[in-house]
Amino acid sequence: MHWIVCFLALLLCTTVARAQDRAAIEHQFQAWIDETIWPNAKAKGVSKHTFQRAFDGVMLNWDLPDLVPPGTHRVQPTQQKQAEFGAPARYFNPGSVQGATSVGRKMARRHGAVLARVETETGVPARILLAIWGRESGYGQVPIRHDAIQVLATKAFMSTRAELFTKELIAALEIAEAGHAPPGRMKSSWAGALGQPQFMPSNYLEHAVDGNGDGRADIWTSVDDTLSSIGYYLARHGWVPGRDWGFEVTVPLSVSCANEGPDQGKLIRDWAKLGIQRVSGKPFPQHELPEEGYLMMPAGRNGPAFLVTPNFYVLKRYNNSDLYALFVGHVSDRIQYQIGDFKGRWGAIDPLYRSDILAMQKALEAQGHDVGGADGLPGFKTRRSIGRWQEQTGRIPTCFPAASMKATLAK
Repeated sequence: MHWIVCFLALLLCTTVARAQDRAAIEHQFQAWIDETIWPNAKAKGVSKHTFQRAFDGVMLNWDLPDLVPPGTHRVQPTQQKQAEFGAPARYFNPGSVQGATSVGRKMARRHGAVLARVETETGVPARILLAIWGRESGYGQVPIRHDAIQVLATKAFMSTRAELFTKELIAALEIAEAGHAPPGRMKSSWAGALGQPQFMPSNYLEHAVDGNGDGRADIWTSVDDTLSSIGYYLARHGWVPGRDWGFEVTVPLSVSCANEGPDQGKLIRDWAKLGIQRVSGKPFPQHELPEEGYLMMPAGRNGPAFLVTPNFYVLKRYNNSDLYALFVGHVSDRIQYQIGDFKGRWGAIDPLYRSDILAMQKALEAQGHDVGGADGLPGFKTRRSIGRWQEQTGRIPTCFPAASMKATLAK
């Protein structure tokens, strides 16, 4: 019994100490708001009334990820899984794809007029607008519950990217000052992204659009404003009207998977001469043949392959992930063209930690390969570097990390 009493006493002391530490940090937070954030907000034209109303009752949110309280140091985990990049097939689970498709078709009928207007104004196809809307907020049906000011202030005060979130916090206060947010609290994701398009505040200031002419760019409750804002964002980032985002293709073994990437483009007619064909059996559209396309193989030889256009990389400006852009393009095609799943099948992927991939990247860099930065994520530069290393060492190129490579590359 004695050890139980001692344990409970120690637990109580630890809890009290933690509460005292948090109270002290909360006090620093409130002082930081007044001494650091207010002068910066004032310089951007935010009034004292708006500032006080925005921070009324705001306290630190200790449940957010990647927090580094004052006086502590971030401890990097020795092993870290990243499902989105380690197993691309998981990103395309049938429930998510079919749900986004079926609801997207309903929304296409319900909001046909505004979709047609935005497509005419921006050149961005309605199906692309729908797919992004669906991916970001479930067509406005996913609740957005977080207080944006609290999230951004917490992350600005004690996160791994404090400078970035300080900038976004000031931008959010500018939005509040302009009266664009709906009555009550400005709502965001846990990362501070606003409304149905999930714009960060700085992107809102630059790209949000008043689509219904009521004087406010309300991306929280207005479908018109949401779809207009998505369309204008893509248009301003270089969407090429009249071109597709890409095509699923078959890539013969005579074409190396190491040819992947936006810096290794060829005319689509030249890719076709090499034997790359659409999986549908249809020829590439005539207007696409003299234009540039890029090989994109998100799982190397272990999954579907694509020829993508510059518009694919515009989609990546919305969210810098090959899989995100591919999901948007695929769902958009399913919404409009009634197509099914990818023809290519996702093969088995070794369950790797980011630390494993990081070790491979460093080994490849040591051999002179450009992996696009050693970050533990197998982007296209890492994938093709693996393919080039495999070719140089007499292996069959797969262009994707495998467990067996870690020890081999380290030799």
